[in-house]
Amino acid sequence: MEALTELQITEKLESISGWSYKSDTIQKKFELSDFKEALGFIVRVGLEAELLGHHPNLANVYNQVTISLQTHDVGNKVTEKDFELATRIEAI
Repeated sequence: MEALTELQITEKLESISGWSYKSDTIQKKFELSDFKEALGFIVRVGLEAELLGHHPNLANVYNQVTISLQTHDVGNKVTEKDFELATRIEAI
């Protein structure tokens, strides 16, 4: 597995709405209806992440969940694996 270039990342971001690239991560903030829904969303994201063997950085404040993805095995850079998980998160 190799890190993607900034150009590759920029091109791939066009296919997943609302995600951005910053500090060697792709990230997105999700706003849900309340804390209970946000917590349920986090659990579903965790299950998808575990299936891929890939673990995101998650932050939660009340109804907002911020997710940052990077691949630790390649020096904390963005890879195809991050985009695979981002796509699965969007399906949730």
